Amino acid sequence: MQRQSILVVEDEEDIRELINYNLTREGFQVEAVATGEDALQSLKKTTPDLVLLDLMLPGVDGLEVCRRLKNNAGTSSVPVVIVTAKGEEADVVTGLELGADDYVIKPFSPRVLLARVRAVLRRQDSPPVDEDDTLEIHGMVIHPGRHEVTLEGKKVDLTLTEFRMLHLLASRPGWVFTRYQIIEAVHGENYLVTDRSVDVQVVGLRKKLGSAGKMIETVRGIGYRFKE
Repeated sequence: MQRQSILVVEDEEDIRELINYNLTREGFQVEAVATGEDALQSLKKTTPDLVLLDLMLPGVDGLEVCRRLKNNAGTSSVPVVIVTAKGEEADVVTGLELGADDYVIKPFSPRVLLARVRAVLRRQDSPPVDEDDTLEIHGMVIHPGRHEVTLEGKKVDLTLTEFRMLHLLASRPGWVFTRYQIIEAVHGENYLVTDRSVDVQVVGLRKKLGSAGKMIETVRGIGYRFKE
């Protein structure tokens, strides 16, 4: 069985070596680089199964690396876990808005980091529902098996989180989901994301859906629903 590959982007040598050691010991194939430029060069050559990304990097910073990775068709589906000392909610929201799948704050426990990495990889590997359970609603076709959404026949590029959020809401039109229910369904239990982060992700999803974005309705004080 081929080992899953992880690209580690961390400028602090001791932290980079700590992450490298723990991931390698757990059976992952690891490439560790110190700059955003090196990360972008690596991504041109090979596509990892996951990227662990520091934000405060010399030169090209982590947010710009994430932005370029998610805007490139060849790497847009690669999950990103941001690992940084920048723990303010605004930083979390910015990272998630760019398409990051998780956010780990320094200092961190290696065991916690490994658990989060495995959780993201499991979500990436496992479709949310039966792959033949295609949804068709309001001119939109959602195909879980292909991780594909088309709107009036045109493909819509979504991150894994955006796809799962859309599928959750569209699978039960008219049903109101609280922000906590959305977090739990999309990311699993005990996932550290704020209500504000969910709101930002919904804004991003609506933007990608264009005029169809209005199908996702805000239920004030509660959460969101998909229009019947």
